[in-house]
Amino acid sequence: MTGQARADRAAQAMWAEDRASQHLGMQIVEVGEGRATLKMTVRPEFCNGHGICHGGLTFTLADSAFAFACNSRNQATVAQHNQISYLAPGREGDVLTATAREISLKGRSGLYDVTVTNQDSVVIAEFRGAGRAIRGQLFEE
Repeated sequence: MTGQARADRAAQAMWAEDRASQHLGMQIVEVGEGRATLKMTVRPEFCNGHGICHGGLTFTLADSAFAFACNSRNQATVAQHNQISYLAPGREGDVLTATAREISLKGRSGLYDVTVTNQDSVVIAEFRGAGRAIRGQLFEE
């Protein structure tokens, strides 16, 4: 099986069980070995008391992209820790895109950077996540 085919199958298996990302209206744009891109439209109920996208929802989009990237090799992987820096506000109606890329993979530990942009290519946030492989696979090979 090619790396791309494995990433596609892993994403399909994860997506089938990822009710949170589905409920928030996320869409998978692209996946590959060690990378993933997801997008989400900022709905009115995603906005906080300042009238901007709640940081937790921006984080959730970045975290979902991170999850699809670090599970792309069909090795069950979970977040060990992560952090985010908010650089600009997301606004109602914005289409946010989270692009995750693998920085390092050594043994059971991986490091991933995720950039969240809006439809005008404005960087909304930068996220860094550390993943840790656990037992199991997303699908049988």
